[in-house]
Amino acid sequence: MSRIGVFVCHCGINIASTVDVERVAEEVGQHPDVVYATSYKYMCSNPGQQLVKDAIEEHNLDGVVVAACSPLMHEKTFRRAASTVRLNPYRCEMANIREQCAWVHQREPARATKKAAELVRAVVERVSLDEELEPFRLPVTKRALVIGGGIAGMQVALDIASAGFPVVLVERKAKLGGKMAQFSGTYLNFSAAPDLLERKVEQILNHPNIEVLTGAQVVGAEGYVGNFEVEVSSDCSPTVPERLRSTSASAETLNLNPDRCGRTETMTFEAGAIVVATGWNPYPLRRLPEYGGGEIADVVDGLTFEGMLRDAGELRRPSNGCVPQEVVFVQCAGSRDPERGVPYCSKVCCMVVAKQAMMFKERVPDGQAYVFYIDIRSAGKGYDEYVQQAMEEHDILYLRGKVSKIFRDGDKVLVWGADTLSGRPVEVAADLVVLATPMTPSRQALDLAKRLRVGVDQNGFFTEAHPKLRPVESLTAGIFLAGAAQGPKDIPETVSQASGAAAKVLQLFSQDEMTQEPTVACVIEQFCSACGACVEACPYDARSIHPVWHVATVNAALCQNCGACVVACPNKASQIYNWTPAQILAMTDVIVS
Repeated sequence: MSRIGVFVCHCGINIASTVDVERVAEEVGQHPDVVYATSYKYMCSNPGQQLVKDAIEEHNLDGVVVAACSPLMHEKTFRRAASTVRLNPYRCEMANIREQCAWVHQREPARATKKAAELVRAVVERVSLDEELEPFRLPVTKRALVIGGGIAGMQVALDIASAGFPVVLVERKAKLGGKMAQFSGTYLNFSAAPDLLERKVEQILNHPNIEVLTGAQVVGAEGYVGNFEVEVSSDCSPTVPERLRSTSASAETLNLNPDRCGRTETMTFEAGAIVVATGWNPYPLRRLPEYGGGEIADVVDGLTFEGMLRDAGELRRPSNGCVPQEVVFVQCAGSRDPERGVPYCSKVCCMVVAKQAMMFKERVPDGQAYVFYIDIRSAGKGYDEYVQQAMEEHDILYLRGKVSKIFRDGDKVLVWGADTLSGRPVEVAADLVVLATPMTPSRQALDLAKRLRVGVDQNGFFTEAHPKLRPVESLTAGIFLAGAAQGPKDIPETVSQASGAAAKVLQLFSQDEMTQEPTVACVIEQFCSACGACVEACPYDARSIHPVWHVATVNAALCQNCGACVVACPNKASQIYNWTPAQILAMTDVIVS
């Protein structure tokens, strides 16, 4: 017979305004395993936690149920409190009577109170069958591997390396910088990009804790958080500038060896954490035939126009080399168009177009720039003011409307569109058309996701564990995300997210050994037929069949407690600690009885 204590939280008025919490405590207190039941205004407060600790000692409790908010909010809080008075924390559970009861039944207080009592009794049944578990202790390899040498990857590498930990930076191209290296300037401060990037690259190459592999890519990865083994294929071609290869320090940093240059070499690195910063690719122009993409030389995308602006000489048309006088910018070219393009907004296009239009006016003062837009999305400090500056100080003509067709007419490129504010059709005879195409995932993203066992969303970007609470973590523990690999973003947001990912890595490296939750899958060997169904179902590669004993085994470090193996097992040999079939059936009996 268990000795369980039940603590019902008012949560101020969040729960108590709908649920009769005193009645819930009274009803649940009649359960034969419950020896103490009470309610309190704020259970998560220090006095509330002290109430739990005092009751455990006074009534010799061996299990605790806290009826309050979501376990995601405060399960660790109460387990930590219980463990301070020598109660096994894994015999402390929460019943969610706020989100799952009070908030969804605000107009039905009587039914909400009855439901709350049933939910609490169900969790009491679970606790009575809970095992006393102990967390696993795992060593941590204090080296990070960063995939991608753009601004995101470089910022992550610098933050981790500056904290004193070694970093391996893998870049598949011949030099660092990513897409930022192709920019002519940055919005808000035109001339900052080249110097910023050069200084960042120089810091990377000269940092003693950073090893850079260019012309390299990840071809395999095994292991788990804190203990990864990553295979990197490096094409050591002599493409690095001589000034960087002239000193032994630079050669060591770049991992160059003249004896092996010109051939591919595969290396294996041990790493405690992996950061994916693979960046983005521009949307292919050939997918926009209605805009002349890939067919008309004077129709270019934004990244190509950046290269034209970077040239020291005069701005020239691709078709005939003349200076363009009339330039049309088309926003949302392929964006927010689930039928013909991509369904999402790339967030940066409105600002990039304003920057490019102003730079065009600086290069061609007597020229005219037109911007066709659906709406302006300029969310950020100083962003809206920046767009207004483009309109007011540089006389850039913004036309609210969608472009229907772009085609060549003699020496000009005709742009047919509409001004929805005036309700009139618009035709512009342009010398050059710049399409603000969407940011798309890196071409290597899908293959890399498979190698790392990391999820991607419907658009091909890497998926974060939670969009609000865990925005820089993937669903695979120990693998973090930075920059446009996770979704479209501009440079400030990219750098911020990169530093956030680095902070998560440093948090992991701050401990000598890692604590792993013990609520993972297990195998009842006498029930296991070694059919392999659980091995195929496991998305984290945490299952295997033992070659000698012919039973399924679990790598607890890889298991993420998803339950896929439990569903797949025909014999119920696969179970999860403290979520056993006996517990689930006991909880179900309370609800349906």
